[in-house]
Amino acid sequence: MSLIKSLDEIEQIRKANQIIARLYRDVLPQYIKAGISTGEINKIVEDYIRSQGARPACIGVDGMYTPFPAGTCISVNEEVVHGIPGDRILQDGDIVSVDTVTELNGFFGDSAITYAVGEIDEESRRLLEVTEKSREIGIEMAVVGNRIGDIGHAIQSYVEKNGFTVVRDFAGHGVGHSMHEDPIIANFGRKGRGIKIENGMVLAIEPMVNAGSYKINVKEDGWTIVTRDGKRSAHFEHSIAIVDGKPVILSEL
Repeated sequence: MSLIKSLDEIEQIRKANQIIARLYRDVLPQYIKAGISTGEINKIVEDYIRSQGARPACIGVDGMYTPFPAGTCISVNEEVVHGIPGDRILQDGDIVSVDTVTELNGFFGDSAITYAVGEIDEESRRLLEVTEKSREIGIEMAVVGNRIGDIGHAIQSYVEKNGFTVVRDFAGHGVGHSMHEDPIIANFGRKGRGIKIENGMVLAIEPMVNAGSYKINVKEDGWTIVTRDGKRSAHFEHSIAIVDGKPVILSEL
């Protein structure tokens, strides 16, 4: 089942997402450099979100062992998603994914981006390009008349054609009145499967792509997901709404 939103609700969800869009474009690029810690990045994120009248919604989310302790998930290199910010210092050549959720007046925004830290190697550069492009390809499939499975099939086909793999254990989802809503949107699958895409759906499309195997492990903190083979992973996410039969990106300026 999917929650269908009105145009007024979609506008409120867009406002929550626009905070993240500004954060990613106008704020973080000046700080994502060698020498900064992930904990320092998290403070910048939390402070900015609050300055915009919103709440960093990741804080306190229930987990396997403990609630998530920070305002954003920050995952470096082999970390796929849900990295807990802390003392880890970014190094030149790293890649770092930032996944942020905002709540503004009861509506949620959700978006993720992977940054390069200084000069990165060729495989990492391609990993970021392919992951970001796969997100756009998935979004293009989110039209009335298609099914949810068409999104995952398009993402998987493009990623694997380029020599990478999609993570199977985590997926996109509905978003808006809460952080995670139905439907689940896997980044792999078959055409023509799953529920039909309808006007008023608001979806978070978020491929997580690995340079090696798609298999993952969970670290002892119960949150941080890492690639099982230690190779790098990238993550790009947009929240979109289906309006007049087509996808509208809410988390883009």
